[in-house]
Amino acid sequence: MSKMSTDDTLNERKGRSTNESRRRFLKTGGMLTTAALLTPAIGNTVFAHESSGDGPGSGVGFAVPAQNSTIVLVHAAWADGSCWDNVILPLERHGFTVMCAPIPMTTLTDDVAALSRALERTTGPVVLVGHAYSGGVVGATRDERVKSFVYIAALAPDEGETVAKVFYRDEKHPESPKLAPDQHGFIWMPDDGFARAVAHKASPDRTRIMAAIQRPLSIHCIQEPVPTPEWKSKPSWYLVAEEDRMINPKTQHFMASRMGATVRSLKVDHSPMISAPQTAIDIIVEAARATPRP
Repeated sequence: MSKMSTDDTLNERKGRSTNESRRRFLKTGGMLTTAALLTPAIGNTVFAHESSGDGPGSGVGFAVPAQNSTIVLVHAAWADGSCWDNVILPLERHGFTVMCAPIPMTTLTDDVAALSRALERTTGPVVLVGHAYSGGVVGATRDERVKSFVYIAALAPDEGETVAKVFYRDEKHPESPKLAPDQHGFIWMPDDGFARAVAHKASPDRTRIMAAIQRPLSIHCIQEPVPTPEWKSKPSWYLVAEEDRMINPKTQHFMASRMGATVRSLKVDHSPMISAPQTAIDIIVEAARATPRP
């Protein structure tokens, strides 16, 4: 056999080997792409499960686009954003963006302005969640991003009312602490008030931490009349805490009814996002799923 014919044979074999390698690569690449599409996603992705539940372990799922609502959580008096730490990650696992908005608690006007600045950082529809005192703040906020409200045992004064007026509307629980401003006009929660009334179903360790990190509320926050609240024109949800020792459940039912809110009434204490977080998560998710999205 001549050298030319030998070279031709070798080249032909090399070409077949190259083509076979290319086919194997493309086939493997296609398999990897398919696997990537079927692998459960992380981050801002939720999963569709075969089972009816959508919590951890509720079934093998596939990735679907995340819901684009932003959940903005607003803390109450004597607290900061850490009061929501039991609900933040579960809400993110449902596919929502979550933000805790800090408010200074110096005047109602200051708090509304601080919340408005936080809302400027959001995109898309917002579900605004308030607890206790901050119910007055979220209702007074004017922002087109906000599409719905969730009140967690929160105060909901009407136009011209003050937070103090609705707070003291009905008889207080025997364990409710006596509150009075100090010489600077700020109200502090007695240390034992957290374990007795603010979160009486939470662990002793947690209530000790709450007492240690508490932030005071200015008397001006609860004495300033509110403007026309936005819950009059936007959908709202209300979690009534039937075992609340700070805000009488009768008061909560009154406010929720006046608002025309979707009510969920449960045997939880004043701070369910701490002592019974799943109850808070469920109502927030319910509201967020019902919130219009572009």
